[in-house]
Amino acid sequence: MANYTAADVKKLREQTGAGMMDCKKALDEADGNVDKAIEVLRVKGQKGVAKRESRTASNGAVVSLIAEDATSGVLVELKCETDFVAKGDKFQAAASALAAHVAATKPADLAALLASELDGQTVQAYVDAKNAELGEKIVLDRFAQFSGGFVASYLHRTMPDLPPQVGVLVELDKENAEIAKDVAQHIAAFSPKYLSREDVPAETLAHERHVAEATAKEEGKPEAALPKIVEGRVFGFLKENCLLDQPFAKDNKKSVQKVLDEAGVSLKHFARFRVGA
Repeated sequence: MANYTAADVKKLREQTGAGMMDCKKALDEADGNVDKAIEVLRVKGQKGVAKRESRTASNGAVVSLIAEDATSGVLVELKCETDFVAKGDKFQAAASALAAHVAATKPADLAALLASELDGQTVQAYVDAKNAELGEKIVLDRFAQFSGGFVASYLHRTMPDLPPQVGVLVELDKENAEIAKDVAQHIAAFSPKYLSREDVPAETLAHERHVAEATAKEEGKPEAALPKIVEGRVFGFLKENCLLDQPFAKDNKKSVQKVLDEAGVSLKHFARFRVGA
């Protein structure tokens, strides 16, 4: 039996993010030497990347980076398996590095991002290296970037000891920091799917009408009343899911569109990420 203490296991976990049993096995193999155990975990981690592919990454962090002049900004979600790793400095540093890379390179899409070079390797290789180093499945599968208008972000922690789990990026047509913050917080709380009614796909509306009609018939509503009932329920769907139609969080007597109009600004784009959702 290798000679090591519980403090050694704790130190190894803190330095690598690996699980307790993995740390103990590595210390056994390294005869209790923490530095050698780190190397053992790194080697085994690289070998274990493929094995982790089938595991679920439902924890992680959302990070944002806004340019000093607020004319551009990015939002990045990096996922892992456990909150233990999500809370770690190494994981959060990796998420921040990826956000900075997106801001600097402005990739056209996820494929372009993963193929771009970061620290002398592709971003995909960088993520795989973190996968091996931290001993968990690490996933980068979405990001958002806006530029040209006034860009702001809002990050929300669902637990005080975790990094932000919800992130919102907004772009206004002109500067208004207060409205940008208020709308971003509203989006974080009410999770709209679309900016406006015009953004709802035709097939989605058709599906909602079909469901509304079938439901009304199941409820025994009169045939003559069905068109009005269906349109009323579709309107309710739009009001719930389209940001500009939603009642504003700070004043539910006004819509988000009304608040923007009163401030003399327009919302050009928004993105909302919730870790694992």
